[in-house]
Amino acid sequence: MKNHKTFYRRNLPHYQPVGATFFVTFRLAGSLPREAVIRLKEERMQDEELLFKIKDEKVRKKRMADQHKRYFSAFDRMLDSAVNGQNWLHDERVSHIVAEAIHFRDRKAYDLLAYCIMPNHVHMVFTVERSATSLCIILQSLKAYTARKANKILDQKGTFWQRESYDHIVREGKELERIIHYVLHNPVKAGMVTNREQWKWSYCRK
Repeated sequence: MKNHKTFYRRNLPHYQPVGATFFVTFRLAGSLPREAVIRLKEERMQDEELLFKIKDEKVRKKRMADQHKRYFSAFDRMLDSAVNGQNWLHDERVSHIVAEAIHFRDRKAYDLLAYCIMPNHVHMVFTVERSATSLCIILQSLKAYTARKANKILDQKGTFWQRESYDHIVREGKELERIIHYVLHNPVKAGMVTNREQWKWSYCRK
């Protein structure tokens, strides 16, 4: 059995227990202005410093969870409204490679529940049941493979995906329903289609 960390931190905190359901978002390199990302992270760090001072653990955890959601919402809004960044996933050849790779790993590395491929980022919801495979390893494999294939199609070299991904552990049934609804309706919210069935690059297990 391979060893893996259940918690690590680079720019974002990540809690990755085996057997959990995850909501994951990863984006293209260069999809957002560096200055905007830095500003958002600085704002989050300032908020966290204040939250860590709360002595009541229950209150602190609740407020940190709320802050985590606000951070992601702001981050995702920036992605949906980005017009000057990279949008290689708008190329159907590239979207097809990513969708195919996501489905290939279903029932092997994870149990896929839903996904949506947007022009500059990808949302996924899946459960990791296999104790030998960590979330970190799954994403590294998926992103490395699709980056090689996409760069070949686009006849380019260099970094394709932003190194770090956003991940959130989904703890309850109602939260899972809310997140899947969010994922499937992302193209509608971004004004790209009028209903989710019109978006070709999304999936939900029935």
